[in-house]
Amino acid sequence: MTPTLWRRLLAEFTGTAGLVTAVVGSGIMAATLSPTDVGLQLLQNSIATAFALGALILAFGPVSGAHFNPVVSAADWFLGRRTGTGLTARDLGGYVVAQVLGAIAGSVLANLMFDLAAVDFSGKDRAAAHLWLGEVVATAGLILLIFALARSGRVPVAPAAVGAYIGAAYWFTSSTSFANPAVTVGRAFTDTFAGIAPTSVPGFVVAQLVGLAVGVGLLAALYPDAGAAADQVVVPTDKGATVNHRS
Repeated sequence: MTPTLWRRLLAEFTGTAGLVTAVVGSGIMAATLSPTDVGLQLLQNSIATAFALGALILAFGPVSGAHFNPVVSAADWFLGRRTGTGLTARDLGGYVVAQVLGAIAGSVLANLMFDLAAVDFSGKDRAAAHLWLGEVVATAGLILLIFALARSGRVPVAPAAVGAYIGAAYWFTSSTSFANPAVTVGRAFTDTFAGIAPTSVPGFVVAQLVGLAVGVGLLAALYPDAGAAADQVVVPTDKGATVNHRS
């Protein structure tokens, strides 16, 4: 049975909030414990994020598909629209709003847990062409991975695979792999290790949208019928049935 839309939106809000709390909170903890070693800080931050993301996908996937990311939701809608699978346009709008609000809430929660101001906009400038290129690569790879897993019937490994990809992409992309417009917006609300200056957000979001287009293009070339598996993004429900994202 398809969960009602409000339950799916609550799952997307809560899951995205949990993801950003993990990203920001682990960044604060890393900077506190290893104040002079940026490499170690990044390692601690990436490991915590990868593990948290996998766990959150397992927890919320059976309800909403555990997208936690507007580009994943947009790809799900775009690829599934011709076959009647995946998100509807109405669902997509709700998912994006829930994800963005959840990301902001997650950043505020992390700030409060570490006795910081609830909202402290970041001063960390991340506006540069090589960083935008990193976001294109990270986002395209994420889209390709998720939908290739769905199309090839390997959805059950998505929590581990997606967590591992994001953890690795922290290191092989110049931008440390935000790969998520909602998370990018949320991270502007904290002036800590994981923060991004509000003025840098638009450039990252545009790069992520370009990455979305590249990822969808690669899917069209490699998996022409990927849209048929849109209902399986990201994880299956109990007993092998897949989440039907249509309301």
